Amino acid sequence: MSHSPLLNLPGPSRDLLDDIEGAIAQARAFVDDYDPELVVVFSPDHYNGFFYRAMPPFCIGLSASGVGDYGTHSGPLPVPQDLAEQCAEAVLDAGVDVAISASMDVDHGTVQPLEKLFGDATARPVIPVFVNGVAVPLGPLHRIRALGTAVGTYLATLDKRVLIIGSGGLSHSPPVPTLATAPPAALERIVHGRPMTPEQRQARQTAVMEAARSFAAGESDLQPLNPTWDQRFLEIVDGGRLDEFDQWSNSFVLYEGGSSAHEIRTWIAAFAALGTAGEYRTGLRYYKQAEELIAGFAIRTAMPT
Repeated sequence: MSHSPLLNLPGPSRDLLDDIEGAIAQARAFVDDYDPELVVVFSPDHYNGFFYRAMPPFCIGLSASGVGDYGTHSGPLPVPQDLAEQCAEAVLDAGVDVAISASMDVDHGTVQPLEKLFGDATARPVIPVFVNGVAVPLGPLHRIRALGTAVGTYLATLDKRVLIIGSGGLSHSPPVPTLATAPPAALERIVHGRPMTPEQRQARQTAVMEAARSFAAGESDLQPLNPTWDQRFLEIVDGGRLDEFDQWSNSFVLYEGGSSAHEIRTWIAAFAALGTAGEYRTGLRYYKQAEELIAGFAIRTAMPT
């Protein structure tokens, strides 16, 4: 599923929120019916837990806490350390280099799906798997499939009902600072991880809301959404043809989907993990071209056939 800080902020219309919440309710019913014993969430970070002073492509949290951005959960998450360690060992044994964190900070990209699906981010044991989708340079997409496959192969050894979440995407290009464009204060934060003051967080929220208003009004120079590309991505996912993504270059994703469209990596990892159980079938198929969220917003549920 996609995530958006704007779901927790004033601005989006009631009609849009009702539409998205209706789809999330269907996903929540799917999760309730499955009643998972363990959750594995592939998610990005927005310079709240991972910074350019040391930016891994992947990282598995042995312990994790929400930073509480945009009104999401602040505090520890129930990470089963033994399972997270075993997962990391299995991924490394499979030939995929993955970092570990004994003190991972996670933001709305990880926490919002947990809150939307369970009502409480601490409701179920969760293993967070960070997938860098913001800080360039980025590796090739076939490595994302390899990560997901390695995680899925490990999960198959557990006698547990596991819910796999991919959080992010689709086309969107919000105002995110980069090494090349960030002013000094923002550069200090994205490189060294200087904590944001409450005033800075409030200013950031205000800037996000203003950017969304301008974008929805057609008065922004941000890259437009690309629903055609979004649907192409979803058709490949729905068809289980994940190997086709190996042909997608990072420059292609950037050109078609925008700077933050690289968050599709979380979806690819999640479906690759699911694919280790054999062919799958997607159930709920939701998509919304949501300029008010500066995002192509999508949700899929899937089960092995």
